[in-house]
Amino acid sequence: MEPIIAAAELASELSRTTVLDVRYRLGAPPGRPEYEAGHIPGAVYVDLESELAGVPGAGGRHPLPDPEVFGAAMRAAGVSADRDVVVYDAAQGWGAARAWWMLRWTGHTRVRVLDGGLASWTAAGLPLETGTADPAHGDFTPAVGSTPLLTAEDAAALARRGLLLDARAGERYRGEVEPIDPVAGHIPGAVSAPTTENLAADGRFLPAEVLAARFAELGAKDSAEVGVYCGSGVSAAQEVLALAVAGIPAALYVGSWSEWTADADRPVATGAQPG
Repeated sequence: MEPIIAAAELASELSRTTVLDVRYRLGAPPGRPEYEAGHIPGAVYVDLESELAGVPGAGGRHPLPDPEVFGAAMRAAGVSADRDVVVYDAAQGWGAARAWWMLRWTGHTRVRVLDGGLASWTAAGLPLETGTADPAHGDFTPAVGSTPLLTAEDAAALARRGLLLDARAGERYRGEVEPIDPVAGHIPGAVSAPTTENLAADGRFLPAEVLAARFAELGAKDSAEVGVYCGSGVSAAQEVLALAVAGIPAALYVGSWSEWTADADRPVATGAQPG
């Protein structure tokens, strides 16, 4: 199954698809009020902070949730193992990609992200509904480990032997500014690859061949092993999604920079070069 879906295609499949609304913006309030004001018909709101992440701490700002908690949230949202799932948000695809990655990591094989998010739906003149959806209970049971996951040690090793991409903004990678975490810079050996460069001006992903060329230039070629991290494992999921669009498998370091810098003994590099 392709990792993304166009609005028109989703509209034609809506009656047989479970749709999840994962509106999320870094530092902003939960997206439920925006969801209730207007969402794709039948879509169920999923809260990233409480349902797609665990309690912040040494494992980072958005560590993995308990699989049972995640499974219960997905079943309550109507997710079943044999039914297609489409996830969307209203920003850069970060929240949607986190849900996409979580479902794939726990064994769901039929999940896609709406290309361009809610804006692509409304731009196509498709309708919205208000209020809250009441889906039938799903039967999805998580089976963790279906896609590759990196620990801090794995990420450090991959930066030496393969390609570790840093999905944050370039100025955070270089260590010029750090608005969230206590230390600025990047994991030594990591290559800067901001998520903003995965998208066209309309918020849709760039064509697969353009993304493939971008990642090849960054070092994703000749069967190189690829991993991605960001600040807390959310925007990096969008990069893993972009890599999937390009046909390149990649592992996610969920703890990311927020976990890496929680240990003062871990090395930090600054500047424009991997270091």
